[in-house]
Amino acid sequence: MSHKIAIQGVPGSFHHQVSLNLFGEDTTVLPFNTFEGVAKSVATGEADYGVMAIENSIAGAILPNYEIIDRNGLFVRGEYYLPIAHQLMALPGQKIEDIQEVRSHPMAILQCKPFLAQYPHLDAKDDVDTAAVAQRIAENQLKGIAGIASKIAAEIYGLEIIAEDIQTVKNNFTRFIILEKESSEKPTDVNKVSFKVTIQNEKGGLAQLLTMLAEKGLDLSKIQSIPVIQKPWEYAFFIDAVFSNYDSYQEAMKLVQENFGELKIFGEYKSQK
Repeated sequence: MSHKIAIQGVPGSFHHQVSLNLFGEDTTVLPFNTFEGVAKSVATGEADYGVMAIENSIAGAILPNYEIIDRNGLFVRGEYYLPIAHQLMALPGQKIEDIQEVRSHPMAILQCKPFLAQYPHLDAKDDVDTAAVAQRIAENQLKGIAGIASKIAAEIYGLEIIAEDIQTVKNNFTRFIILEKESSEKPTDVNKVSFKVTIQNEKGGLAQLLTMLAEKGLDLSKIQSIPVIQKPWEYAFFIDAVFSNYDSYQEAMKLVQENFGELKIFGEYKSQK
């Protein structure tokens, strides 16, 4: 069965690669310019699922995406860790000496800065998306301009890779989450949860929460705080935690609900790490 998958960016992006890896080659991809567009398409049922980057091993968390997921009432179906490898690509037949300008997303340029520094004649310029640059170079036949993008982008748009794996840190991963409109039946081997809890800025409040989770065997893999706009001095904590005992996990959630009141579980799923 072919699914409709919402992604941020054009075909050839890392989001596109994740959708193909998870759902297969016959997947129908719905590209959007923004993460907000991805979330809304899932919330309205236009897309069956959404693929959304949530954190990078170098750059850290993408904080606005937590709020987007929450506001659109979406659930986390699962996660996927994609190794990020950047390729320098241009129209076929060109060498690096022929290139004057390199375009890509600012994060991609930053991750490839030492490589680019070896070629002082290259003028690096920020752009909105890695794959979109590759698409534009191909469609407009832009000579003398190279892009930094994925191998799949080079394949899709018929560009030639001038230099492979030019990122500085080779062990660089982005964690993507798979979003759905309604919480699906959880797998039998579920061992990870994503949830939100809101607490007031009171002495010892956060310490009490963390102790409560630790005593029930929950190991926090991520915690992010965002101020609650409508309630001054209250903070929403978005938490990912892994566990080995489902009953103990449920007891922990019950305690959090009783002591802090506002608890929202976004998804229970199997950890991919």
